[in-house]
Amino acid sequence: MKIYETQKRTPELLETLLKIWESSVRTTHLFLSEAEISKIREYVPTALNAVEHLVVAENDFGKLFAFMGTENERLEMLFLSPSERGKGLGKKLLEYGIENYAIKELTVNEQNPQAVGFYEHMGFETYKRTDFDEEGNPYPLLYMKLG
Repeated sequence: MKIYETQKRTPELLETLLKIWESSVRTTHLFLSEAEISKIREYVPTALNAVEHLVVAENDFGKLFAFMGTENERLEMLFLSPSERGKGLGKKLLEYGIENYAIKELTVNEQNPQAVGFYEHMGFETYKRTDFDEEGNPYPLLYMKLG
């Protein structure tokens, strides 16, 4: 496995990451409707292009199966192919981000308990909660800092 920051954000790369994002969201964000997933999907490429550091993970055959975005010592996104969950990859990616980009904070959907538990296991603690996400949708967010 190889983890690295990608410099070139080609249309092909963005399409691959969008597929990873969508399969991950469909597995973990069970509170989202089909319409909501479709709506969010529209602005994922913009977010992927805008984030300062885009880090990808690929297997020994060069196939991408996970990514994270980080900016200003914050984890902005972390998504894994469902087939890679539970194998320690999320931990490796987050540790890479902490070591290389000084990640100290993140925001997570409260309705994604597996992610909340993962971040708590990794040493993050909730310091703030909102009833709505940044777009004003009724999805509570937890703001977490590395303890």
